[in-house]
Amino acid sequence: MPVLLSPPSAALQPPSVQVETFGCRLNAFESEQIKALATEAGLLEAVVVNTCAVTAEAVRQARQTIRRTRRERPNAQIIVTGCAAQIDPESFAQMPEVDHVIGNIEKMAATTFQGLAENRSPRVLAADIGTATGISPRRPDVQSERTRAFVEVQNGCDHRCTFCVIPYGRGNSRSAPAGTVVGHVAQLAAAGVPEIVLTGVDLTSWGADLPGKPSLGNLVARILKLVPDLPRLRLSSLDAIEMDPQLFELIVSEERIAPYLHLSLQHGHDLILKRMKRRHSRTQALDLIARLRAGRSDIAFGADLIAGFPTETEEHAAANLSLIEEARLSFVHVFPYSPRPMTPAANMPALPQALVKARAAALRRQAQTALCRHLDQWVGQTALALVEEPGAARLPDFTPVRLTGGVAGTYQLLRFEGHDGRVLTGSPA
Repeated sequence: MPVLLSPPSAALQPPSVQVETFGCRLNAFESEQIKALATEAGLLEAVVVNTCAVTAEAVRQARQTIRRTRRERPNAQIIVTGCAAQIDPESFAQMPEVDHVIGNIEKMAATTFQGLAENRSPRVLAADIGTATGISPRRPDVQSERTRAFVEVQNGCDHRCTFCVIPYGRGNSRSAPAGTVVGHVAQLAAAGVPEIVLTGVDLTSWGADLPGKPSLGNLVARILKLVPDLPRLRLSSLDAIEMDPQLFELIVSEERIAPYLHLSLQHGHDLILKRMKRRHSRTQALDLIARLRAGRSDIAFGADLIAGFPTETEEHAAANLSLIEEARLSFVHVFPYSPRPMTPAANMPALPQALVKARAAALRRQAQTALCRHLDQWVGQTALALVEEPGAARLPDFTPVRLTGGVAGTYQLLRFEGHDGRVLTGSPA
């Protein structure tokens, strides 16, 4: 990445589109698309805030960013979009700092940004997300990401977990046609992108709305067969109970699939999983992890875990905590439970916030222990790592590495001397 030794003052910088992103990888992918659409439309001196609604904290941070942006860029047009804006557009429209609010359907349409650039857009433009059908992702800009590129294959979710507000922000599950996905992957691989990530809101539901109801395993098999020059394919977060047999076999047998899975586990006790309206049990999750690990010894796992879900007892919390070690998880995202509007869990008996915070802290301590155990096993080893930017690389199993130098977008053989509890330290082998 280029380094500006003498950055120009803000007053001298040309007008540009800035996108602030919160939340998931799909939001990050969409932010790239938004910036391209806004730039093509000639929208200048604009800041787009692409919000997340998963937690109340994510919404708070988005509002904080909006206020800070107005102070720092008083002449910019501030446009708010994303899941939080889709779910509650009026609350953002009431903020004096905000010029426009656009929904999740509108944020992917070229006509939206043309209207904004020509000052003919209403202040709030957000259609009912339940009317969204199908997805047609833009062809990727191969110049925008040379190290890792995301390809959207799915959007929305048909499940209604009791804690989750995302279906109200994303709508029902819908899939990109296989031919479109393969074409985008092929274009990126031909341009030399060394790693491609398939992303979606509920990735394993891909294909359920397409003719013949193909599985995600079928899509992955087609990509690997039809794009032989693709160096590595990575899968974003998966719902463990939805993994189809073909996908399982590909993960354990195909070296081009990155040996890392981030699983949407959410909790380690069956009663809480039932109250969350999850569709797997603790035993089913552990069994899947064990079978995958038996088939592919180099695989690592991450997971999302929620602390302090309503009605959670000490016994439930202990089961949640023990899941990290029993499953030998390496990367754990801990979420203190946050009541979200329109969700059944918001009406369940809530725990005191201090207790939720304490249980989240206990999970994070256990997660840190697990991460250190994972990093320890790499010390003294050598492996190929993908250099993401000078000074930073990542192993196939998602382990981050700090190194001196390195050329972004290339694989480099490294030896690992140690770690700081978060990142490996590597040097050329």
